[in-house]
Amino acid sequence: MGWFKQLMGLEAPHAKPASQWTAGETLPITGPLGLAPGKGVIFDTSLKLLLDENTTVVIPGSQEIWANGTVDLGQSTWLSRYYMNDEDYWLQVHTTGEIAGQVESVILFNYLSVVTLSSEAELRRLAGPQSLIGLPTYTHNGVEYARVWGSEPGQTELVAMSEQVINPENTYTVEHRSMLYARKTGLTDRREFLLFSVEEDAEGTISLSTSLGISLYTTDLNAL
Repeated sequence: MGWFKQLMGLEAPHAKPASQWTAGETLPITGPLGLAPGKGVIFDTSLKLLLDENTTVVIPGSQEIWANGTVDLGQSTWLSRYYMNDEDYWLQVHTTGEIAGQVESVILFNYLSVVTLSSEAELRRLAGPQSLIGLPTYTHNGVEYARVWGSEPGQTELVAMSEQVINPENTYTVEHRSMLYARKTGLTDRREFLLFSVEEDAEGTISLSTSLGISLYTTDLNAL
């Protein structure tokens, strides 16, 4: 299958053997939809009413982008992630062709939690073989989500991704091991996503982040 189908949930992305990006290399300043660090983002005010009772994802007011993360999935397929000054929110744009090329999907995420993992035992318990992450379904706050990546009848491995992040103060790499779940909301082309990611930063700190997201149309937001 192609990388578009992988990102749309029909097949899990494969880990790349090594990133082609190195520290000091300049990544594009302006990405898809005109998004970039330092720019503002305004979300359509009608979204809150539209999504009410269909998702618990919070639609923020105007935001400013602090950092930009880029994941090169190969085959001219990219994830651009934009982290807001308000650390509760981040935006993911999936593109094909160039980084700022054809937009295939947009997801607004709310961070639910970020837990620092202090030992291998804690990692195994919270996100490894002893956890529920990676099983075909996952129930969060009484809501059931279906696994998007992996077709195994039992628990599947987390998916490896390497993210190159830039902000006004620094440039660094974050290594991810992630698993994505989703459910239908009843609204056309809008799914709710539950994303787990074990992340290792440049200092070697390992954490488990949990994010809840909702599909957006490109017309749902504007960059200023």
